[in-house]
Order: sequence, then C-alpha cells, then structure tokens
Amino acid sequence: MSEVSPLTAAQQVFAAAVAFRAVAEESCSLADAVGRILYHDVIAPTDMPPYHRAIVEGFIVHTQDTAAASEENPVSFSIAGAVKPGDERCPALKQGESLEVVTGVVVPDGPYSIVRMWEAKREDDRFSIARPFPPRFFIEDQACDLKKGDVVVSAGTAIGVAELGSIAALGITHLPVAKRPRVTVFSCGDEVIAYDQALRPGLIRDSNSVMLCAAVGIAGGEAHGGGILRDDFDAVVAAARSALAKADMLVISGGTAAGGGDFISNVIKALGELLVDGVPMRSGRPLIMGVAQGKPIVCVAGHPPEALRGFRLFGVAALNRLLGRDLPLPEDN
Repeated sequence: MSEVSPLTAAQQVFAAAVAFRAVAEESCSLADAVGRILYHDVIAPTDMPPYHRAIVEGFIVHTQDTAAASEENPVSFSIAGAVKPGDERCPALKQGESLEVVTGVVVPDGPYSIVRMWEAKREDDRFSIARPFPPRFFIEDQACDLKKGDVVVSAGTAIGVAELGSIAALGITHLPVAKRPRVTVFSCGDEVIAYDQALRPGLIRDSNSVMLCAAVGIAGGEAHGGGILRDDFDAVVAAARSALAKADMLVISGGTAAGGGDFISNVIKALGELLVDGVPMRSGRPLIMGVAQGKPIVCVAGHPPEALRGFRLFGVAALNRLLGRDLPLPEDN
C-alpha cells in the first residue's frame, strides 16, 4: 500500500470535516441549468426511445419473407404504402408486402426487418432483395436507451450540454439543483490596498480577491468580496464572525506567513476548530484550514500563484463537499 502524502492527509482531514451536500436545493429551469449541480437523481418518466423506431431509410418487411432470398433467387415485395414522420402507428403488413420508412418513424414489435434503400432493387411500386435479413435489422426497440424509472443523471453531477440534451428529451423543464454556496473572500495584510488604487513603495494591490472570487464561481460557488483586513487580530475575528452569519464558507488570503505577523491559526481557533496548521511541503506553511459553525474556512498564501494553488487544493475540495459532489480530492499539478 502506497504511503499517503502529507498534502493528501491534510486534504482528507479537512474534507471529512465539511458536511456533504450542506446547502439547500432550489429549482432551476433547464435553460439556466448548465454548470449547476444536480441535487437529486433525474429519473426517466418514460421509456427512451418511447416507441420502436426505424434507424435507417428503407422498407420494413416481415423477416420470414426474406429467408429464401439469394443472388440466384431474389425475393420480390410490393410497396403498400409509407410510414411518415409524425404518424402514430405503423399499418399492418401482409405477407409479401412492405412499407417505405424513414429514420425515426414508428415501427411495430415482432419479427420485422428493414431493408436499406441501397439493398433494394426498386422498379415502380415493387423491389427485390438478394439476401435474407435478421430480425429487428436496423430497428431501435422501445426503451433500448432508458427504461421508465432508470436514473438518467445522478445527483452531484455538474450539468453539461450532453446531460441537458438527455433531460430535455424526456420533457423535463426544471431541475432540483444545489444552491450555490455563498463564499466570502477576504484579503489580509497591512500592506494590501485595493487593486484600483495608486501604488506606492511598500504596498501591493489586492489581486487575490478578484482572482479567488472568480475561482469560487468556476468551482460552483457564489463569491462575495469581504474587503481587506488589516493585521489586527480582534478586527479579523470580528469580520470573519460577521461574515459567517451569512456565508457558507470563508476564504482568507494573506496573514499566514511564518514569522511575527502570523496570527491566522489563532483566528481560526477563536472562531471554531483548527484542522490543518500548515502542510509539510513546498510553500505549505500558509495552508491553514478549519471549520466554524460547521462552515469551512480556507486560508491561503498572500502570494497570488500560491493563493490560487491553495484554493484549488482545499477550496475546491470544500465546495465539492458542500455541493454534494463525490469527486476525488484535487491533485497538486
């Protein structure tokens, strides 16, 4: 058995403390469902396809009428009519008769076959064939894709365009989806200023808030900027506690570097439970995680590339848990 890395161990501890599918559900129209996370399984309300249907253009015949056909002894059929798109049923066939069909039209159950156009030698209202055909040849049977009651899309799935098409084919107009977890994003540090402010020596612009808010949205959350926090322990605790009243998760960048200005670990202890106090890996010290009031707190480095890296490793894992997505823990690529 391979040994678990310190990073994976830290992720496992943190993820286990985040409640699974902790957010409520809401109804979402199919038109707005792409990217949303399904809250319950989608169950097929009917068979798919809902009837037996032709999957090529040609002629439907009784299978047994083709049994003796060969190059030396072709078998001839009369064309008794046609089944058109939108017809609710396929007329009955007599021995030696056929009906012209196109892709998607209704065909009957039983020992029938479809002779493809290019295999039929047609002359006026008759055609002949030079080989036998197997039963149900080029016929798609009712429920061959889905049976009524089957799971079409599983809970926890991110709805994509393929899922959208499958669900629309069933006549479903609204889906139960997980509400987007509300995530408050803070930047921390006496040297941090708003990204649109003029820069002077000793200060840095807050690019992390913009970046991490976007990352939250991509991961399925609803990001809210919490502003810039100064290196004031009581003020940080108060701001975080206030945000927790409305948020499902907090993200804090900065304030986690080793040294005299480090107090984020103690902030988490003041709010709730400290779970990860640094990870023994490259740039792992700023990775500090905890929970408060059952809500995850993700603290990452102030350096933008490391902030994004930390969010992808721990923030995404937390959001997956909140949304009810049973996915592997993110890897450090």
